[in-house]
Amino acid sequence: MDKFTQLTGIAAPMPLINVDTDMIIPKQFLKTIKRSGLGVNLFDEMRYDDDGNEIPDFVLNKPAYRDAQILVAGDNFGCGSSREHAPWALLDFGIRCVIAPSFADIFYNNCFKNGILPIVLPQEQVDMLMDDAERGANAVVTVDLESQTITGPDGGTITFEVDAFRKHCLLNGLDDIGLTLEKAPAIKAFEAEAAQARPWV
Repeated sequence: MDKFTQLTGIAAPMPLINVDTDMIIPKQFLKTIKRSGLGVNLFDEMRYDDDGNEIPDFVLNKPAYRDAQILVAGDNFGCGSSREHAPWALLDFGIRCVIAPSFADIFYNNCFKNGILPIVLPQEQVDMLMDDAERGANAVVTVDLESQTITGPDGGTITFEVDAFRKHCLLNGLDDIGLTLEKAPAIKAFEAEAAQARPWV
């Protein structure tokens, strides 16, 4: 998992509430177990018409937001099913941070496990960042995980809270497998001792 320390990028505004995981990545794209290749189908039913053509009015189809790395969203983002493909699709598109007033719990947890930083802020602060994001190509926002700050295009700063353990994992690029591998010496020592004590196993 890639480390998340500081991210400076375009913020895309998506002021919709209750964006569920089927909207993020529709069910027909869940056949794969690969984490790559899903970005093209992110928000598929909102990005494309029935013939597969881009819908120009959708935010991520607009030239200014095609390379967005931050998403400023509405309340209850990521509700619905627990599909881990949702953060996979966001990450594959290039989104490394989602800012919203609230998230569905399972989606929120899945973000951290896949290198995405979900930030919960009061509605008034999300509204301020949404206004910043409306600036198009000038909507450059910096998210600093170490200092837990968000700096807007005009230099204004907002602080955010994040669980200390999850912060540690993101800063060091540790997913569940990475956390286990940190204990590799202790695991090997245990296995060697167990093999001596119970050679018949």
